[in-house]
Amino acid sequence: MTADEIVKQLKKLGTESYKKTLRNHGIPEPCYGVKIEELKRIQKKIKKDYQLALELYDTGIYDAMYLAGLIADEAKMTKKDLREWLKKAHCDMLSEYTVPWVASESKHGRDLAMEWIDSKKEDVASAGWATLSSLVSIKDDADLELSELIRLLKDVGKTIHKQPNRVRYSMNGFIVAVGTYIRELTALALETAAKIGPVTVDMGNTACKVPNASEYIKKVQKRGAIGKKRKMARC
Repeated sequence: MTADEIVKQLKKLGTESYKKTLRNHGIPEPCYGVKIEELKRIQKKIKKDYQLALELYDTGIYDAMYLAGLIADEAKMTKKDLREWLKKAHCDMLSEYTVPWVASESKHGRDLAMEWIDSKKEDVASAGWATLSSLVSIKDDADLELSELIRLLKDVGKTIHKQPNRVRYSMNGFIVAVGTYIRELTALALETAAKIGPVTVDMGNTACKVPNASEYIKKVQKRGAIGKKRKMARC
């Protein structure tokens, strides 16, 4: 399948009702309103295709860009590719999910995350923290620099309430991720969550809420699932 053929297929699969939901979540035009379950059906047929993913992302159509993230071959994605994807990401769903998912599964995840969190641009910094969250969810603890994560947790505890809207959201997610996926750092994550208290984020025209980090981590503790890693970041 070519990118043009897939775009034509996506246009037919879109619905106005789902497009309205996406619009409420800040997804701009062009957008067809294709449900994720439909995108995943296409993903199963394609599996992974590096060049096709690049071509779909370059269309600028939200549905095609999200699909690009699902079929991207993380082993072939370069730093340049991922930086370009983040630069072209025109909504939170792409900058905080699609790009971080692929980045974290690539060999460049940690380097790009550390580069991005220092950005003065809200979408770039939030992407960096989201990438870190995905990294700790899929990497074995032995492959993570725990001392670095400890330092970052402490930084979050000191600065989160001074950060822009979406950076606060991603930082809060980082606390949750560290607390739930790294058993050795659960106590510190809970301590950090207690220190910062509730995190206020403007979620726009949606019913979405900011997770309470302490409550979330404790629920995972109660299930006995602390430290259980994900097979992949993308979903």
